[in-house]
Amino acid sequence: MAPVANTSNTSAVPVVPHGALHPVAPARLNGIKGRPDMLAVGTVIWLASELMFFAALFAAYFNLRNVTTSMAAPGEETMWQWGSAHFMQSWFGIDAPWFSLINTTILVLSSITCQVGVHRAERGFVSRTGGLLNVAKWGMREWYTLTFVMGAVFLGGQAYEYATLVSEGFLPSTNAYTSAFFLATGFHGLHVLGGLILFIFMLGRTYIARTFTHEQRVSAIVASYYWHFVDIVWIILFAVIYIIR
Repeated sequence: MAPVANTSNTSAVPVVPHGALHPVAPARLNGIKGRPDMLAVGTVIWLASELMFFAALFAAYFNLRNVTTSMAAPGEETMWQWGSAHFMQSWFGIDAPWFSLINTTILVLSSITCQVGVHRAERGFVSRTGGLLNVAKWGMREWYTLTFVMGAVFLGGQAYEYATLVSEGFLPSTNAYTSAFFLATGFHGLHVLGGLILFIFMLGRTYIARTFTHEQRVSAIVASYYWHFVDIVWIILFAVIYIIR
């Protein structure tokens, strides 16, 4: 798929890009200068509503923490201290949530690879222009594929953590803390899964279409909005659940 220059062209005369079978309107190739894309605007509004949902989960989490902590007897281990102890591993002589920290690092790095993919998409470079090992020549496909793999690894790590916790008797029905933990992290995991499905559709679309149009470029950018949102929410979740005790 040939690169498409990211320039604005308001001419209504259709053109036939390289590899296309039919003429394409210039507005579909490059968009209309000065006009915001409704897909991007709608996505930002939707993500704002999603942010409110996660804010409600955080509020419920801290409310449960305050109530159960105040009910504990002086010197007694609180429910939150008991719960957070399940995430700790002793590596290098230091007790910390090492596994979750590594998993979080993978997800944060995937946000960087996603942004590099957007950078390539904005310049019309859909596929690599060099060898597979020449990362500098990668296009949007390669960077989004790497992002997909890293997101899948994160989900696999979260599933492994769930299995480990369940084997230790850490169940959603155990107490208020475990319920809040599985609700918050599980809902976020569903968002990550949704992002992976979105990447599959994005990559498949680039193989089906003969021309990389403005709509596809905007879709790639919007996908990055969603993925960055998912990453930022997880960073906050990680700090609240795994760090604050």
